[in-house]
Amino acid sequence: MAATKPPANRSLHEQLLHEFRSDIISQRWPPGYRLPFETDLADSHGVSRMTMNKVLTQLTREGFLVRRRKLGTVVARPHAQAAVMEIADIAAEVQALGQAYRFELRERKLRPARPAEIAGAGIEEASKQPVLYLLGIHFADEQPFCREERIINPEAAPGALDQDFSTVAPGQWLLQEIPWSSAEHRIRAVGSGGAVARDLGLQPGASCLEVIRRTEISGKWVTLASQTYPGDRHELTARFEPRTEAG
Repeated sequence: MAATKPPANRSLHEQLLHEFRSDIISQRWPPGYRLPFETDLADSHGVSRMTMNKVLTQLTREGFLVRRRKLGTVVARPHAQAAVMEIADIAAEVQALGQAYRFELRERKLRPARPAEIAGAGIEEASKQPVLYLLGIHFADEQPFCREERIINPEAAPGALDQDFSTVAPGQWLLQEIPWSSAEHRIRAVGSGGAVARDLGLQPGASCLEVIRRTEISGKWVTLASQTYPGDRHELTARFEPRTEAG
């Protein structure tokens, strides 16, 4: 879609803001694009360096640009937004950002549930049935987007044992196949440990956002998933409306 032209009576500052925002939104300047030096931008647009500095500073505050000493100014990568109270489809999140999605399965095995999983999923201690364990990485434009560890209850989702999940991510399959009746989310900030840092391409100890999700159907647990996102690339959103008082 072509960007609309700003009104002619806008100041140079406002015109440049509009122009640069349009360049970023249309991806004429894609994420990671390095802008020319501030002085060069000022000269090419016929404005003072002070005006150009104000424009770039405002776009940085708005989240369009990232400015780092010695590295210059680059277009920021868009932050993924996931609704807090919804079961997220990560493929849809990535595609909404205009990026190519891919899921890579790293590990799949049937094994006994571990103590932390028994507590987190609400597995009855007497149950001896193994769980299906899956570890995979979600990618956006070939950059790690989310690391996912998941266990699935074969009793509640027997069809999962027939899936190799090499082409369809387990979360997508479950959303399509298992009509869950209730879900619980736990969200926390964590530091990336060795395996997490490696899988997400982060420095050890980097800030991450972890979403732990449990779903059940008719009182029986279906899945327990831990999804870890790089902290600087993901945010959670929630929309609330005022409670109406009974009249």
